[in-house]
Amino acid sequence: MFLIDDLLLAPLKGVIFIADKINEVLEKEMSDEGSIKERLMALQLKFEMDEIDEEEYDKKEDELLKLLENIRENK
Repeated sequence: MFLIDDLLLAPLKGVIFIADKINEVLEKEMSDEGSIKERLMALQLKFEMDEIDEEEYDKKEDELLKLLENIRENK
């Protein structure tokens, strides 16, 4: 009976495992100052190359700066 339960729950356990790993990577990415700084530089480059307008640049820059500020406050 337990073997059948394990076989039936294996796909669900696999999905949960993958979701946990994705969550770990996202948390690491969102708490890494270097990653946020790289995203800021890439955003500035897009703005300077006229790939995005000033309004979009300001909006995304504010979001990234808030993330950076939150990271620094939590340390």
